[in-house]
Amino acid sequence: MGSILTGRRHFLGSAGLGFALANQAFAAPRKKTEVQSVIAETSRGRVRGTNIGGIRTFKGIPYGAATDGPNRFREPRPAVPWKGIKDTVAYGPMCPQEIHPRPSYAASWAVELAMSEDCLILNIWTPALRDHHKRPVMVWIHGGGFSVGSGGSPVCDGTNLARKGDAVIVTLNHRLNIFGHLYLAKLGGTEYAESGNLGILDLVAALRWIHTNIAEFGGDPSNVTIFGQSGGGAKISTLMAMPQTRGLFQRAIVQSGSHLDGLAPEEANAHAIAFLKAVEVPVTDLPRLQRLSFEQLLTGVRKIAAGPGPRPNFSPVVDGRFLPKAPWIPDGPASSASIPMLIGSTKTETTALIGAGDPSTFVLDDASLRKKLGAWLPANDIERVIAGYRKQAPAASPPDLFFAITSARRVRQQAWFQAERKATQNAAPVWLYELDWQTPVDGGKWQSPQGLDLAFVFDNVAKSESMVGKGDEQRALAEQMSAAWLAFARTGNPNNKTLPPWPPFRAAERATMVFDVKSRVVNDFRGDERQLLAQVPMYRISR
Repeated sequence: MGSILTGRRHFLGSAGLGFALANQAFAAPRKKTEVQSVIAETSRGRVRGTNIGGIRTFKGIPYGAATDGPNRFREPRPAVPWKGIKDTVAYGPMCPQEIHPRPSYAASWAVELAMSEDCLILNIWTPALRDHHKRPVMVWIHGGGFSVGSGGSPVCDGTNLARKGDAVIVTLNHRLNIFGHLYLAKLGGTEYAESGNLGILDLVAALRWIHTNIAEFGGDPSNVTIFGQSGGGAKISTLMAMPQTRGLFQRAIVQSGSHLDGLAPEEANAHAIAFLKAVEVPVTDLPRLQRLSFEQLLTGVRKIAAGPGPRPNFSPVVDGRFLPKAPWIPDGPASSASIPMLIGSTKTETTALIGAGDPSTFVLDDASLRKKLGAWLPANDIERVIAGYRKQAPAASPPDLFFAITSARRVRQQAWFQAERKATQNAAPVWLYELDWQTPVDGGKWQSPQGLDLAFVFDNVAKSESMVGKGDEQRALAEQMSAAWLAFARTGNPNNKTLPPWPPFRAAERATMVFDVKSRVVNDFRGDERQLLAQVPMYRISR
């Protein structure tokens, strides 16, 4: 069993848990819902969950063994079988990670969880058990880059989605940061061959568990959709390039997380050496890494993050074995060509991605706009790009221009590229979308930030007031987006009665669903921006 940290608050995409709890304390009393126990049989033993309002919920089911000690930096092992009935009624611990306060807009999603290396767990919401109904299965892969996050965030509660779509919803945890992506193969040889891609191999192990067990939970193992936002979308982009996932999922949704590249072994090796220096472990004594506590290893992560120069990047490695090539460069992965995709972004991703950590971006003038864009554009392109955006939006302020340009550079160009490569394969359809509705919270400051889509996709507006506010517009968007995601999971096509006809993305028309108060399809949406940025080398994302 890995060590566990308890008695401290952890914030996953949120801040202000105390404020949220205080609000709950003064809420009007709610009518009690009867809670019943339910039992399911898995390949490792029986589990006890709950039936609340007709949705059977199981939280914290182990799909893999603890990853501490001799299992650290090793491929995931199956969970140890247990005798009797295991209670799976509460979220399991999240995997070791740095903890950062989150901005006010994510306060509704505050969660308090333990942290442990015994963290390879998953959570299931289903309308029924063992009824051979073959429901579509939707497997959510959390965001947070490849560094932080958990499948236990309140916004990802699968109750409403399971009920609305008669579907089985799964969320999960997997190894992160150095625990999931410390590339030791060049330093330690075959003993550490898997180390650079363990976080992704954990996801493969979870998908295999789902393939074996999900029929017990009323799901169809031959109709599995993987979906994820930000870092979750990046993980899905990577999974699609791994031949060992063949047959484990049939559809894929990438929300604000198109991940085109991977680390070269040389890069990953340099990052590993920097980390070893930070924790004072000689290259000749790698087994010592398995004897340190995970708290000591996280201290090393913080140390190199605070050091001079670019922050080392612990993410999937193009090792030629588990990840044969860069996922989407120069083309889409052939091993997943037949899998339909849904790809998209929000209008102003970087009000959250950059603005939440750098308030100065909301008060830029012309001079500071140019200075800030130096990190996002080649110096000789800055004036040309600013002029092009100003031509399209003459009234835009310097902050508006900054967020528009960086949202395109950080997220949208990658989404366009991925959709283009998918369509070029001509083996399965791909649909493109953008969420343009603007949240009214904080006076509308955040516009359409990264993460805005989560409340609508999961139909969890009521759990997301700090992000989306409340009202008829929010409920209408939740109806549209959750219905589209469910339709795609069931049939491989997002069209449904809540939306206008939505054609697949093709190079000639470039159809895009623009989700808003009145959603619409636009051909070659943002074509002027796309052409303006086409001359600029693709921005390489470090997660």
